[in-house]
Amino acid sequence: PHTGRLALYLLGLRATCPPPSPHRALVTWLKYYLEEDWTGSRRHGHPLTSYYQYGLGVLALCVHHKRVREEVIRRLLTAQHHGRLGHGGNTVDTEAVVALAFTCLEQRRLVGTGLAAELRAAAHGASRSMAEAQGPDGIIGNIYSTPWALQVFLATGTCQTEPAFGQAMAALLENLEAFGTAATMAQVLPVLHGRSYLDVASMHCQEEPDTLTPLDIEPLPEVSGNKTVQLVVECPLPWCYELRLYNRPVPAPAAASLLDVLRAAAALEPHDFKFHTQDTPQGPFLTQVLGLEARQEKRNYWQLLTAPNTPLQMGIADYRPQDGETLILRLSEW
Repeated sequence: PHTGRLALYLLGLRATCPPPSPHRALVTWLKYYLEEDWTGSRRHGHPLTSYYQYGLGVLALCVHHKRVREEVIRRLLTAQHHGRLGHGGNTVDTEAVVALAFTCLEQRRLVGTGLAAELRAAAHGASRSMAEAQGPDGIIGNIYSTPWALQVFLATGTCQTEPAFGQAMAALLENLEAFGTAATMAQVLPVLHGRSYLDVASMHCQEEPDTLTPLDIEPLPEVSGNKTVQLVVECPLPWCYELRLYNRPVPAPAAASLLDVLRAAAALEPHDFKFHTQDTPQGPFLTQVLGLEARQEKRNYWQLLTAPNTPLQMGIADYRPQDGETLILRLSEW
């Protein structure tokens, strides 16, 4: 099911103030996808896509003022209560999307009084959990999940009393260069204006000015010279018996991104080093290295780290490693 993609499309469509008729069929399709998605739970114990996409679907329906069956909402509540929204790694974005969906349903009065109280308590619990997950640098989870957490603080009203809000906002302002794609900009722009996705539901479209004017963006300055990056590929148990599968220096232009470094490694050793990516709204996503594929049904992914063990805050097309830096591609579970 294309739950998350359709949910994001409907959120964006609502923000553009369209006439009501074109998207009615899409809302019906999203309701259908939510039911189809849940069929995976009977076999795998979680939706066929993910709780992140499932929460996005509920949020999109709420923003469009559509009631959601209580059973659908209970699925998310139960998952949150039992800590099933993530399996290791960063789960902030999933918890935030679910908390926004809960807050929307409660504030739009699309549920009964008793369930509304449960949703309010769950959303505030998620807000406290995000504050506890904040690192010393102010980032919550990683730089891309931080706007999601800030949206929860704004939507629940805890931004006025939660110290983590100001620290996370300061960290966000220091790392705005990380948000270079339309999808990541869509997450951060509402926060910079003190808004969350919930505000899309209450927009007065007749009062919205047309501000969609193109901007002239100056190209990045050219950087001359070369650099060498130590590239390491790791595959721990249970997927591989040998942890380190690749460990070699890779020469590349000084301005090269991590994606450029991977291409340079493939050009140097076309028979030994191969990789594949998948295009996403956030940019290219690393899916396969040395023939090892990260698959959603296996709940694993290629984690990007700088040695010895620091996760990267950017994707492969955005991160530009320094000369002499060691980069690790590690097959990890989520």
